[in-house]
Amino acid sequence: MTASHATPHAGHYYVPQPSLYPVFLSGGMFLLALGFILLMNKFAPGPWVMAGGAAVIVFVLFKWFGAVIAENQRGAYTDWEDKSFRQGMVWFIGSEVMFFAAFFAALFYCRTISVPALAGMDPLFTLYQGYTGGWPTAGPKGASFTPMGAWGIPSINTALLLTSGVTLTWAHWGLMKAKRSQLNLGLILTVLLGVTFLAFQAYEYHHAYTELGLTMGAGVYGATFFMLTGFHGFHVTLGAIMLAVVAGRSLAGHFDAKRHFAFEAVAWYWHFVDVVWLLLFVVIYWL
Repeated sequence: MTASHATPHAGHYYVPQPSLYPVFLSGGMFLLALGFILLMNKFAPGPWVMAGGAAVIVFVLFKWFGAVIAENQRGAYTDWEDKSFRQGMVWFIGSEVMFFAAFFAALFYCRTISVPALAGMDPLFTLYQGYTGGWPTAGPKGASFTPMGAWGIPSINTALLLTSGVTLTWAHWGLMKAKRSQLNLGLILTVLLGVTFLAFQAYEYHHAYTELGLTMGAGVYGATFFMLTGFHGFHVTLGAIMLAVVAGRSLAGHFDAKRHFAFEAVAWYWHFVDVVWLLLFVVIYWL
């Protein structure tokens, strides 16, 4: 690729130089996953491999975000790029919808089909005599545990995420009305609410493992509980990081009422995370 292809021209779509960032990011993700597998199997290098992978990911994201921000600030992006960015974000959130839909479908199948089927087998031939199939359950051979209730930390986290949606919308209004203080304060509050949510979730996991017997080994309930809430927590983490980047850019004066795709993209993502949590709260904790 020549240098002329990496600079914007009137009427032409901006194409950046080839980059090794995707390769390094993939390597960091591989190390993070490998370290987690080693840790789960009690191999000593596991935590160190995870730390190395996380360090690579943080470094790449810092550099990659910086490169994209620099391109935007020097005017490389036009309305063409803005339109394609929005289309790309819509498709990305659509893929996230399908991602969570698969796990919700797995939970639905377990609760309404497989567990009742085990309980309804002919007692003359079944290996699970006396199994009633009530929910929550660890399965006919699973260890006993105490399920997580809806009230307490889950309800507090629900209030935190709903409030964060309000503060983010309030920040958006400040952006559209050129009220920089409202924009900045709203973003900072949203980040703090997201971080508080994650702190409560970490405490909840510790409480579940140490006091309730609710672990990944607690049968189908434990597996679906940690799979759904864990992936949601991972998405909250990513959203909080992106919101922190957007807040930093806002403090630097990067956005205005007409050019603020980065803000809107992260806002769409955060509201999607809020909606997923509401479904999780009802299906996992309440019902």
